[in-house]
Amino acid sequence: MIPRPTVRRAALAVAAGALVAGATVPATAAPAVANSTIDNVIPAPESVRPDPATTFELTEQTSIRASGDAAGVGEYLAEVLRPATGFALPVDGGEPDGGDIALQLDDSTGLSPSGYRLRVTGETVDLRAASAEGLFNGVQTLRQLLPAAIESPAPQPGPWPVPGGEITDQPRFEHRAAMLDVARHFFSVDEVKRYIDQIARYKINRLHLHLSDDQGWRIQIDSWPRLAEYGGSTEVGGGPGGYYTKQDYAEIVEHAASRHVVVVPEIDMPGHTNAALASYAELNCDGVAPPLYTGIEVGFSSLCVGKEITYRFVEDVIRELAEMTPGPYLHIGGDEADSTTDEDYRAFLSRVLPLVEKYGKTPVGWHDYGKAAPQGGAVLQYWGTTNADPLLPEAVARGNKILVSPANKSYLDMKYDENTPLGLQWAGFIEVADAYGWDPGSYLQDVPEEAVLGVEAPLWSETLENSEHIEFMAFPRLPAIAELAWSPASAHDWESFAQRLATHGPRLAASGIDFYRSPQVPWEE
Repeated sequence: MIPRPTVRRAALAVAAGALVAGATVPATAAPAVANSTIDNVIPAPESVRPDPATTFELTEQTSIRASGDAAGVGEYLAEVLRPATGFALPVDGGEPDGGDIALQLDDSTGLSPSGYRLRVTGETVDLRAASAEGLFNGVQTLRQLLPAAIESPAPQPGPWPVPGGEITDQPRFEHRAAMLDVARHFFSVDEVKRYIDQIARYKINRLHLHLSDDQGWRIQIDSWPRLAEYGGSTEVGGGPGGYYTKQDYAEIVEHAASRHVVVVPEIDMPGHTNAALASYAELNCDGVAPPLYTGIEVGFSSLCVGKEITYRFVEDVIRELAEMTPGPYLHIGGDEADSTTDEDYRAFLSRVLPLVEKYGKTPVGWHDYGKAAPQGGAVLQYWGTTNADPLLPEAVARGNKILVSPANKSYLDMKYDENTPLGLQWAGFIEVADAYGWDPGSYLQDVPEEAVLGVEAPLWSETLENSEHIEFMAFPRLPAIAELAWSPASAHDWESFAQRLATHGPRLAASGIDFYRSPQVPWEE
């Protein structure tokens, strides 16, 4: 286990004021050549065959042809394209004509369910996939082929060319995740939905929601109502906090599903539990509820392992959360349980892990819980700051999968450099090149690629209070992690990525994302 160094409340000062604008690109970084070509896609596709002599033009006469399960993706595409173009873009199941975009389910592509084939000619755009998820991924590529102004929420003059050619694409890893910590600071339903929309643009298909911690409990549990009503009443720094009703959570899950994103909820235990302990005195070994907590220290709280009521509480929470969550995973945390002895930790998890499976979910936990030897399909999420841990080869030998999220590479809440106005730095500074410069399939010693479930980019919220903060820390590092998770290892090339990322600056700006303008990237204006 690699403990996270304790951090101080004084770090909150960086978030006290308004977010400053991103750093200016130094004069030494020459701007990239402005172009909208089939080669600028992020994540880099598996195969690209440009046809420079061909261009498709999106016009007022364009229709989107999609039927059956493809129709929902067609409607989504129309919603993306209508604001900036002002075009009607009707969606129907008719045969594609010249000037149309066709979305078709096709089992003969030979690609994984997430894969797609996109062919752009002078007459039509033809997008094919074996599933609606594959079509949705292809739509994310198609919107990147249009001019950056397509991301504007207001009408733009156009024109709207799409460069010709063919893209055949599918992901390296099926599990491509982002995590949002809503426990340290609470984010509204709309803020979470906004982040879902943003991560989906880069083909991220899992949202890990960190729903409980010492500072706040964020999900309604009917059998233990004070968890949310009292435990959710504050946040880091003493703000009002908040929580999601079951209806709120269902709205988040439904919106995520419409973007082909699966929600993975996390209730951290047996540590990181002060909000629960403050809500119910009987969960404490001494029967005394501690006060609510608004700092950012870690490792001081623990459920009472020896009390039977602890397991009634845990089962009720797991049961209700499992009922609300259609996805296959339930994350039980398990990290930084410094106030729980190893013997108690193992005893606790020996009773909790079967409960996750009882209610039809696959357990996920931070890699610390490997010491409890979870069996079979259980997932260990690695968050350490080195490329090795003795718990990992043992887990691989048991058949566990490893979700890779090294803190010094993929944690989006780490500062970019010493001048970053938000974030922490216990895992080091992470510039865009650092976030991009590792290979998830070979990074961990004694963990072969076939044991890697996928990649996750966590975003902890000790210093983050709103969507602007989220976006400044996530972009442009999230696209970097997304490329590592999606694209073949042979396509990973920093120089290529930096040039492609430069063309995404205007796209991010057009959609209202105040991203960090890294001096490592020759941004287009």
